Amino acid sequence: MIRDILSSGIASGPLVVNPLFATLLPILFELLKFYRNASDDPEQRPVDTERVRYDYDFIVIGGGSAGAVVTNRLTENPEWRVLLLEAGPDESEASDVPVLANNLQLGSFDWQYKVEPQPGRACIGHIGGRCNWPRGKVLGGSSVLNYMLYVRGNKGDYNEWKNLGNPGWGYEDVLPYFRKSEDNRNPYLAKDTRHHGTGGYLTVQEPPWHTPIALAFVEAGVEMGYENRDCNGETQTGFMLPQATIRRASRCSTAKAFLRPIRERENLNIALRSHVMKILIDPDSKRAYGVKYWRDGEVYNVYAKKEVILSAGALNSPQILMLSGVGPGYHLKHLGIPVMSDLSVGKNLQDHYGSMALVGTTEQQVSIREERFLNIPSMLQYAARAEGPLTSLGGVEGLAWINTKFANRSADRPDLEIMFVSGSTVSDSGTVKTVQGITDEVFEQLYSPIAGRDTFSFLLMVTRPASRGFIKLRSKNPFEKPIFEAGYFEHPHDIKVIVEGMKFCIAMTKTKAFKKYGGKMWEGRKMPGCEHYVLWSDPYLECLARHYTNTIYHHSGSVKMGPSHDPEAVVDSRLKVYGIHGLRVVDASIMPTVPSGNTNAPTIMVAEKASDLIKEDWGSYP
Repeated sequence: MIRDILSSGIASGPLVVNPLFATLLPILFELLKFYRNASDDPEQRPVDTERVRYDYDFIVIGGGSAGAVVTNRLTENPEWRVLLLEAGPDESEASDVPVLANNLQLGSFDWQYKVEPQPGRACIGHIGGRCNWPRGKVLGGSSVLNYMLYVRGNKGDYNEWKNLGNPGWGYEDVLPYFRKSEDNRNPYLAKDTRHHGTGGYLTVQEPPWHTPIALAFVEAGVEMGYENRDCNGETQTGFMLPQATIRRASRCSTAKAFLRPIRERENLNIALRSHVMKILIDPDSKRAYGVKYWRDGEVYNVYAKKEVILSAGALNSPQILMLSGVGPGYHLKHLGIPVMSDLSVGKNLQDHYGSMALVGTTEQQVSIREERFLNIPSMLQYAARAEGPLTSLGGVEGLAWINTKFANRSADRPDLEIMFVSGSTVSDSGTVKTVQGITDEVFEQLYSPIAGRDTFSFLLMVTRPASRGFIKLRSKNPFEKPIFEAGYFEHPHDIKVIVEGMKFCIAMTKTKAFKKYGGKMWEGRKMPGCEHYVLWSDPYLECLARHYTNTIYHHSGSVKMGPSHDPEAVVDSRLKVYGIHGLRVVDASIMPTVPSGNTNAPTIMVAEKASDLIKEDWGSYP
């Protein structure tokens, strides 16, 4: 039974070893299968190709948020044969259930990366001083692990891309590609046809269920002077209940949205559990002509007649490029890798990060607790009617973009995003603690006294971080995990914004909206290592964030798009790799700067636009 749960992508941990939940989860999965079969579910899974051909017109590496989109759009031309190589397996019933998002991290669908220690600066209260960096190793990529939040970012982000020397990437240029993918099921939002689309592959809608404390969060924002608005519309600054990539109350990953509908296209092959080892590049012509990959214990070569398209994500794409000889020359030579193109691969690494250390309690039962959703009535409600607490987005129930004192309040460029979580690290049997990777000391001293109570958390992130990290190869072994230097709080700007955001959240808990449920900050204990600071003072809040540091999973920028005179640029504005023919990168790694919001929707947009660029270049457009 436990083996079946683990194969569904659920991580080994407190949930699995709990006898009650280990019994209930298989029941939930069988209920989902039963009701979907009874309803004649049209979303049949893609076919995993057993025998790969000798060559294809295009080879797409990575079936994640970008790769699934590119594969769909390129196979629209029936004359083009396309191979999609994905390192992981297909999705499961477990990954479909929104509230189980936490439980997929550190499981078989996750690459299970960790950053290098950042002593005295960040992740101090995490095991080994290392923050976890989950990344999807599954068809659909990180859109299978994420919290399904559909966020576009700020129009200023894309105008900045254009101003950095990337023609065609301004806000007005990319807005049509956001609309192209979208099938917004909210009639009120869909009326705004300038900003929203209908009829696209990607379903976007609000979760059908939410807690009372989620509404209190939005009401508190209004009390604090902000508007309740569509933050994916004309103006970003404000508060809202989240829009999400869900369909019939289940996760709508890019695999479900873009690959399942095209499973019968004869010009498409998908090879799962295929680990790419390197891109084959001719040392004389500098042309990418194929891919070397490992599958089922064997090593294979497959060849591309037109292009290799690298969509392995902001952490894996740099690794594959460097293994293929594309990257910093000094680094590749040190590892004995022949240099094909000396480029700044792995630099400019950005991530949205911050802290979820602030926890509050309520006197009423208005939050999410594990025992309230992992039970037979809730499972039947979800499987049969697509309703109830299992539709919650991993507990994230509110979003806000605000201006701290470091932002220009007259402009719509908020510098802080707040994700409101209707729960905390004590709301379950230990899964949140495990995936966050905080130490037993932090948990026991700071949070264990409120175990069993209703709680809420504020997950804060700097929208435009000034800090940068980098990626290097640990060795030339394609199966060894790279070195990830996160660079968290390396620039003083970022910690200052987080501290101001924390003060704002503390003030929110004193509004009428929170007080009606008895909501207040937990003040009974201090963070270990921060006891000598005055509670809620700036130094204490800074110490809190440095000890309990969170990635928001928005890794980007590591294969930077830019003009040829930019020393950090790796690809041009058509996403072609400098110095190499027949090779493009299409994923979040090409973003010059990370957008001011969650990055799944922008990554899908990049893939939509890139698909048109490829069609233009090969004479198949529109």
